[in-house]
Amino acid sequence: MTSTKSYAEEFLASAFPEQELGFSRGEYLQRHRRLRKAMSEANIDLLYLSSPEAICWATGYQAEWYHGQSPTSWPAFSGVAVHVDHDDWLHFETKDEQVLVRITSVSDKLRLGSDTDLLESVITGLVDESWLKTGTRVGLEMGSYRPNRNQSEQFQAAIEARGGIVSDGTLIVRKLRRDKSPQELAHVRTAQRIADIGMAAGQAALQPGVTELEVYGEIVRAMARAGGENPGITMPVTSGAKSACVHGLSSRRKIMPGDIVNIDVSGVFYRYHANMARTFSVGEPDPVVRKYIEPTLQALGVVRQHLAPGATVGSVLGALEAFYREIGVWENRWWVGGYELGIAFPPDWVGEFLYDEDADPDGVFVQNEVLNFEANFYLPKHAGLTMGINTLIVAADGAEFLQETPNDFVVVPG
Repeated sequence: MTSTKSYAEEFLASAFPEQELGFSRGEYLQRHRRLRKAMSEANIDLLYLSSPEAICWATGYQAEWYHGQSPTSWPAFSGVAVHVDHDDWLHFETKDEQVLVRITSVSDKLRLGSDTDLLESVITGLVDESWLKTGTRVGLEMGSYRPNRNQSEQFQAAIEARGGIVSDGTLIVRKLRRDKSPQELAHVRTAQRIADIGMAAGQAALQPGVTELEVYGEIVRAMARAGGENPGITMPVTSGAKSACVHGLSSRRKIMPGDIVNIDVSGVFYRYHANMARTFSVGEPDPVVRKYIEPTLQALGVVRQHLAPGATVGSVLGALEAFYREIGVWENRWWVGGYELGIAFPPDWVGEFLYDEDADPDGVFVQNEVLNFEANFYLPKHAGLTMGINTLIVAADGAEFLQETPNDFVVVPG
């Protein structure tokens, strides 16, 4: 008998491939309990997660595309709804992504819609579950780029039309993500090993006449072979005067003898990032430049001495400023400080917590968070910029740096 179902219907009804989860189901359930507790403390009944990072943290789901800059007819309304009084959650997605949800997430309650009616599907699904009604206090991730302003205003209006009271819930998950579980920290350590492999490949590829893009390509190839994923920010390889452009893109520029070259990599494992940057010279640099760079790399001991659970941002930055003033480079800083690392998707890997001279000096470091430490300074002789970046865990006894790559200025044959 000939089937009346289309190939799509037959496939979607039976396709339950092997899952690719970063963590056990128990880990996600523990996060869900922590999230509901935080929602209760924030006086939120219903939280709708729309940022890729929050969705991934809560369910494991990850994709290559989130409709971030898509046509207006393809809005970014997909996400995860969590209710403070319920043990489960509702995962809303387009019909085309249902197999990907099965592969990458622990979501059991999946609600599907089309690109054009997903908002209606979300609102109807919440109302049918009695999660959205008059007086429901709803938190939205207003700090997320998705949905964009036009779409988020539609979303808020639709919630309010059903009696919901909307507020900003951006920081609820972001704060929870700072405190990493043992398994999350293990993933960060793996990400650092991948970053070490990438940096070694970049160093090996450096020679006069190769382009920045060629070096970048070898880094990507090496990290992918080691199991590394694409990072949340495009990794720069910048040379010559362009080495002073920390956020420059690798280009077809040929690296020349005498160039300062900065390589900034991030190893990624199940979307967890470990960031590292090193400065190289192609051939022996001017002695003045070498003499300037090498002392700037000696501050890791200062960080180890002062950065610990309960330490304040002001105390750590004060100690760093004193060190850099003593060696005479503070006034030439591009940036000294760092930020939280963890789950990230393009276009960013910078987390919520920051520590630098402009941050809240009373901000406190918390145990088990993952941070990078950056020390970037302009160089004499118009040579560009030196970059030193390393990833650390705030352990019980202080800062634990993860890199195996020496924190050195390296001269490669030129």
